[in-house]
Amino acid sequence: MKQYFTHLKHDLPASLIVFLVAVPLCLGIALASGAPLFSGIIAGIVGGIVVGTLSGSQLGVSGPAAGLAVIVLTAIQDLGAFDIFLLAVVIAGVFQFILGVLKAGIIGYYFPNSVIKGMLAGIGVIIFLKQIPHALGYDKDFEGNLAFSQADGHNTFSQFYYMLEGISPGAIIISVASILLLILWERPFMKKISIFKIIQGPLVVVALGILLNLFFQNTGYALKLDQVVSIPVSEGLSGFLNLFTFPDFSQWNNPQVYTIAITLAVVASLETLLCLEATDKLDPLKRVSPANQELRAQGIGNLVSGLIGGLPVTQVIVRSSTNILSGGKTKVSAIVHGFILLISAMAIPTVLNLIPLSSLAAILFLVGYKLAKPSIFKEMFQKGWTNFIPFIVTIVGIVLTDLLVGIAIGMCVAIFFILYDNYKKPFLFEGKKHINESGDIVIQLSEDVTFLNKANIQRALNIIPDNRKVVIDASKSIDVHSDVIEIIDEFTVNAKERNIEVEIIERELKSINESPLRILESSMKKMPLEPAVAN
Repeated sequence: MKQYFTHLKHDLPASLIVFLVAVPLCLGIALASGAPLFSGIIAGIVGGIVVGTLSGSQLGVSGPAAGLAVIVLTAIQDLGAFDIFLLAVVIAGVFQFILGVLKAGIIGYYFPNSVIKGMLAGIGVIIFLKQIPHALGYDKDFEGNLAFSQADGHNTFSQFYYMLEGISPGAIIISVASILLLILWERPFMKKISIFKIIQGPLVVVALGILLNLFFQNTGYALKLDQVVSIPVSEGLSGFLNLFTFPDFSQWNNPQVYTIAITLAVVASLETLLCLEATDKLDPLKRVSPANQELRAQGIGNLVSGLIGGLPVTQVIVRSSTNILSGGKTKVSAIVHGFILLISAMAIPTVLNLIPLSSLAAILFLVGYKLAKPSIFKEMFQKGWTNFIPFIVTIVGIVLTDLLVGIAIGMCVAIFFILYDNYKKPFLFEGKKHINESGDIVIQLSEDVTFLNKANIQRALNIIPDNRKVVIDASKSIDVHSDVIEIIDEFTVNAKERNIEVEIIERELKSINESPLRILESSMKKMPLEPAVAN
């Protein structure tokens, strides 16, 4: 517990900035989901307080996710009522918790770094592109939307044309002033002044935005209602409590509820694991978050969110990266941001409704730039084409489709390079380098030899001259595909006709059931499948 109090000077300012970014995202995602606006705020509160407390991630922030908006919208329409959908969210939480118990979190470890870094950079690019219309006062697309195709019929690029019809001078003044202030705050000389280490630039930007909004009222620069934050305002405690909705448990026997629950659980879990991995990459301390614990925490979070009228929650990279880039050090920042959401929604919704979206756009511009700054592209390029191409493809995929589809495209390209490398290196056989002291030809198989390597291995065996001895060394092989074993068996038979003597090291090759892989599997059963930290 001591470590959490040690970093309060970093966590508390970060929690305020995350809160400011979270408010319009929660509202925008609720609007896009066809759900009550306050359901997004509830999900943000639960994601901060409940998931933040139970999670093992020190920097991850959870809340409603834009990636689920289409699923939620369709589900509410299909079920016919929001309270029936809430039952599906509750059941999805139970399914997620079970996935955590079954240690399904290990899936997150199978995504290559090039794809994860491409995901971060891609989100940075899309954040930047999506905030340009908001900075100019065109707010037709909801805040937090990361998809290429928008609900208003436009897309990320076509909206640049349509936004010219809705340019607001007041919004432009606020966004330009906010950007200049943030740039000033990032200068090295500002960081040397003690007071500016405590007061974060984004907080000053929001305060400036509120003051300018008030100043512009009753002038030609006045902002419209859709250009500011819009939290539902309630009268007193009873009015606030009326904003919560409870599930319709009478639909427990509706099979459609369970279908939607499973869909939500799977998609939310996948998005959470991807964001968890990406957050760990951004963590300056390079801590490794326990994936299975995260799934269990998200499961409980969705259970609670569904019970009190909230949208489904996942760990979300926009809020998580904002937390990290704002100096957050521990989970305190995520938890406190949840409490600030709760208190603000109860006590000062009218003040929050004065915050211009153009001010928040300036803050997100900075987040987007830091996620996709040129040095990251340079670093990935220096790592070679096998890393750079999946990285770029993931970015393009995210920008032109959405988060999950973009990552899937990047994964396909990364897997292609893995298979291609495996195809090129199934064995070592380089002329004189692989002739031993006795003059024998030595073919050394690699750790994994798949069916893709059949052609190369067959070609190598065919060019071995007659009247020689060949040693096929599989001593380092973990898995050899049965098709390759068959080729070696056939070569052994044919070698007798060519007066070739064949020696095979590790006779486990003769049967796939006796291969080194089976020995490895039997020993692995006695060992945990992942580090203790992931439990």
